[in-house]
Amino acid sequence: MTEKKETPQPVKRPNIVLPKDLEPTYANMVRIAHTPSEVMFDFARFLPSDPHASVVSRVLVSPLSAKLMLSALSENLAKYEAQFGEIKIPQRQSLADFLFKPPDKEDESEEGND
Repeated sequence: MTEKKETPQPVKRPNIVLPKDLEPTYANMVRIAHTPSEVMFDFARFLPSDPHASVVSRVLVSPLSAKLMLSALSENLAKYEAQFGEIKIPQRQSLADFLFKPPDKEDESEEGND
């Protein structure tokens, strides 16, 4: 008896529709938190003259989606660097370190105190 080999079906990707009135939002900081069932990204804008960073968008995804996003971001950054050159990360404490490091324990307890 011969086995039929199934031909893998191509994955159908959804068409992404951007609303005509969609406004791009600039963020230069992200705070990332998680629960067992979701990963939360708070995208914020931090201005040097303002002591507070204003959250401009909160995005919740599943842990699987976050891991797939990490993979896609890594792949895209590799392509970017192949085209435009290496993105250099400063070796000393910098604004990037301050903005993108995980929150301190005391920062987490202050969240509800705004």
